[in-house]
Amino acid sequence: MQTEEKNGVIIVVVAYVLWGFMPIYWKLLADVSSDEILISRVIWSFVFTLFVVLVGRNFKVLISDLKDLWNNQKAFWSLFLAAYLVTGNWFTYIYAVNSGYIVQTSLGYYINPLISVLLGIIFLKERLSKAQKLAVLIAAIGVIILTISYGEIPWISLILALTFAFYGLIKKSLTIDALRGLTIETLFVFPVALIYFGYLAWADKAAFFHSDTVIVLLLIFTGVATAVPLVLFAKGTKAMPLYMSGFFQYIAPTLMLLIGIFMYGEQFSKIEFISFSLIWLALILFTVSKIMEVRKNR
Repeated sequence: MQTEEKNGVIIVVVAYVLWGFMPIYWKLLADVSSDEILISRVIWSFVFTLFVVLVGRNFKVLISDLKDLWNNQKAFWSLFLAAYLVTGNWFTYIYAVNSGYIVQTSLGYYINPLISVLLGIIFLKERLSKAQKLAVLIAAIGVIILTISYGEIPWISLILALTFAFYGLIKKSLTIDALRGLTIETLFVFPVALIYFGYLAWADKAAFFHSDTVIVLLLIFTGVATAVPLVLFAKGTKAMPLYMSGFFQYIAPTLMLLIGIFMYGEQFSKIEFISFSLIWLALILFTVSKIMEVRKNR
């Protein structure tokens, strides 16, 4: 493996490990409402990414990106929709973690790649091999078993998987730098977040003004916690094959699952173990077949 590719692998693994441990960060903010954590994440992500753009002397490039997007109305409104999809994903994730559903968030991010596959078939006319079709079927059986055992549809998992899969589909069609793209995405949501934060402050409900220094700093650093893994991921994937980064994406939900069970004592019954085992089997089958397919094409 070449040095550049090795560095890419290390950077991507670090990004997924950071995402995997993120539930611990949100748990530290358990006394803050999910909506305030979300708007803090939007506001401080915009501030942080804009700061990095300014330090990197890329502000003119950012303005150029905005002009290009506005001249291509389809791309502009696609990114606008993507911004609100990922915001919905963030809110669901934060709410789930602080409500004791870390295992369900893990399931959502395991299901996400398989839903992305289905979206690729529907919207991008991509084709699957027999092994990949079997993998999707096995995963579907796992989700169905889990749904029956819960007695209700695992909405948190499905919302997380669907919003992020559609977000990924939209982003796939846009060619924009990850950091500047995130800056523009958070800019789209920033005014709404600022207005809502103003309402919380006016109603004297903003924890930001009534909490100790640690909580205030944690709220401010939600921007860093959001942007750093994304930038690392974008940088790392450029130096390694796509199928390889796909294989590493299961690090994050696996860590979430282990954290939910062993750190926060969430339930993980035999039925859940069987369901997750089917999904793991499907993911291994899908990933291996994809690697073999890439090597064959080479």
